[in-house]
Amino acid sequence: MMSLETLLDKMWVDYCQLNPAAKRIYDLFVGQGETVLNDHIALRTFNHPRLGIKSLAKQFIKLGYVEAAQEYIFTEKKLYAKHFQHPNENMPKIFISELELEKVSPFVRETMTKLIESIPQELIDSETFAMCGRPWEMSHALYSELAKESEYASWVAAYGFRPNHFTVNINALKKFAEVSELNSWLKSNGVVLNASGGEVKGTPADYLEQSSTMASEIPVKFSDGTFNIPGCYYEFAKRYKMEDGKLYQGFVAKSADKIFESTNKQK
Repeated sequence: MMSLETLLDKMWVDYCQLNPAAKRIYDLFVGQGETVLNDHIALRTFNHPRLGIKSLAKQFIKLGYVEAAQEYIFTEKKLYAKHFQHPNENMPKIFISELELEKVSPFVRETMTKLIESIPQELIDSETFAMCGRPWEMSHALYSELAKESEYASWVAAYGFRPNHFTVNINALKKFAEVSELNSWLKSNGVVLNASGGEVKGTPADYLEQSSTMASEIPVKFSDGTFNIPGCYYEFAKRYKMEDGKLYQGFVAKSADKIFESTNKQK
């Protein structure tokens, strides 16, 4: 069986190849003498019987991850999410969300169901399903129609199953203690941040502050040509100690709701 370290390394390489802007930011941190630790990786899927959160979580569970008690509900975006933690807190948390197909339009539900049913079972069962990419044919025309209702559905339709974002652990940085300070430095280096709900999402009272880049548009090959669409983004998270003195390890739904918009098309 593939080791956890190997799987995470492969996911990081895939993410950087798809998202060169994130690698540039990572290199900026390294240039400042920082050691970049990853707070969490986010994955997207659908609550179809063949998929769901369990389909992406199963390999991580085999490698020692445990499902956390919290659940996250995003009513407007019709999403549900869970996260998974490893006993070794240096390992990134895995945040997995799913689009609730029973709550979307018949068009989105039927389109995605048809695509999902075309996936070979051996791919779903494979060790690397969480980074297998797009397992179906997709046209830009269909992607665009999906995006009119659900940016989330269109993103997975275009990119398949792979990390949607990685996250810099601000607590482990030496030169940047505050999210606002980090944001200013990123913007001074030409990075465009997600300003939905403010550049800093969350507060110390939530025990979690986050910010993220806006996903750069990258060329994607579709069946009807190659088109530039939003890819992946990079997130930054600072965790605070709870009353028991331990760092909060969960997420904040109202903040995550705005972070999801990092893959929206920029006007």
